[in-house]
Amino acid sequence: MAKQSERSHWEKFWTQKKDPSQIYDNSGRIPAAVFEVLGDVAGKKVLEVGAGTGRDSFTLAEAGATVFVLDYADAAIDIVKRLNKQNKAQVIPVQGDAFALPFADNSLDIVFHQGLLEHFRNPEGIVAENFRVLKPGGIAVIDVPQRWHIYTVIKHILIALDMWFAGWETEFSYGQLKKLLEKHGFETIYYYGVWMYPSLFYRMIRELLWRLGIHLPLYPPKVPVLWRVRKYFREKLRRTKFGAYTGFSVGIVAKKPEK
Repeated sequence: MAKQSERSHWEKFWTQKKDPSQIYDNSGRIPAAVFEVLGDVAGKKVLEVGAGTGRDSFTLAEAGATVFVLDYADAAIDIVKRLNKQNKAQVIPVQGDAFALPFADNSLDIVFHQGLLEHFRNPEGIVAENFRVLKPGGIAVIDVPQRWHIYTVIKHILIALDMWFAGWETEFSYGQLKKLLEKHGFETIYYYGVWMYPSLFYRMIRELLWRLGIHLPLYPPKVPVLWRVRKYFREKLRRTKFGAYTGFSVGIVAKKPEK
């Protein structure tokens, strides 16, 4: 039987990762993409699918959007509810299925997800649902692991050894993701590639030591000169095809046509 990413994997993961501050964030790249394309999001209706901690959603809620965060894992919804108590801006947690979103046709302005599509062997139903619930002119932000990366090799070795936390996972090239979105009616208007920070090597060492009871900080101390150089090249290449085909993650902002 082919390996699958099951709900039980995510209940276990989010139960173990109760403290969002100890989970690597998305470096604000998804809200940044939304703001760059739309500018003001005040009054917009937004949905994050497969939300996990929902940290990107809180950023958009703070900017005045009405934000729904959907996940099927009880443990993830519990984290969002707890964060709601800690934040001035509130989001609306919804437990549901990414393949059957509990929202009406043409009802949302923005739909986004990071780390979702790659966990399903046939994710087309998720993209179709994204398209259905968006208003004409609405945007979807889809962020996935980028195929041509050493992370892909390591991941598939761990999957083969039954050691991958999510059970199973795939990845996408920029061209493959673009083709998938356009197949379901979207128009690509923006893309980006993101290099991993901290490095994959640091993350692997940290995870190994964590299991041995040695806790390194989430991010290593910064060496100022190296940090500035790395940041310069990350930003310079983020919106290039080179970045989209070499980064750890690739994202596309796509629009539902007006008509």
